[in-house]
Amino acid sequence: MSETKTPTPREAFELLLAGNQRFVAGSPEHPNQDAARRAEIAPSQRPFAVLFGCSDSRLAAEIIFDRGLGDLFVVRTAGHVVGAEVLGSIEFGVEVLGCPLVVVLGHDSCGAVGAACSALENGMTPAGYIRDVVERVTPSVLAARAAGQVEPQEVLAEHIRHTADLLLDRSRVLADKVAAGQAAVVGLRYRLADGSAQLVASRGLDAQVPTS
Repeated sequence: MSETKTPTPREAFELLLAGNQRFVAGSPEHPNQDAARRAEIAPSQRPFAVLFGCSDSRLAAEIIFDRGLGDLFVVRTAGHVVGAEVLGSIEFGVEVLGCPLVVVLGHDSCGAVGAACSALENGMTPAGYIRDVVERVTPSVLAARAAGQVEPQEVLAEHIRHTADLLLDRSRVLADKVAAGQAAVVGLRYRLADGSAQLVASRGLDAQVPTS
């Protein structure tokens, strides 16, 4: 990818996929992490993707996708739950910074998803603002169960898909970009044990990628 050319949504996704494959293989290149890159992007930023992921400490975006400074515009909340601040941040990345790709990144053993499942099973919800997080995840769990999806990986995939659709439903800016072919939204399920990211949702992306 040229440093001066904005990649297509497909090219941006392939950059992420290639970086994740290097990370999984244990052969990261650590691109754009030196002093020269730091000086280059000091005046302005041109990230190629918005990464909206869970806040889990095991999900450091630039590490698992083998990227560096100025590559990713990262937004994170517990359970990747969506609020006004999240929508505004993503719209900034797409509209102002020109990112052609928005990634929703979930992972196995997600505490927020697990808490939502437990709340439905035993009727007990956490106190404080943690309850708000759990309540925002609950619709995804209910949708998964209504579809007969009860395995943790299935519930997680449904939550990722639900989040991707919610972004498009609530953000006219993002929906218009996707409709015009100028951006895409994808959902990835990350495996903590082996570090791989699996495609589980695609909105506006024409690429066909492995899903194993």
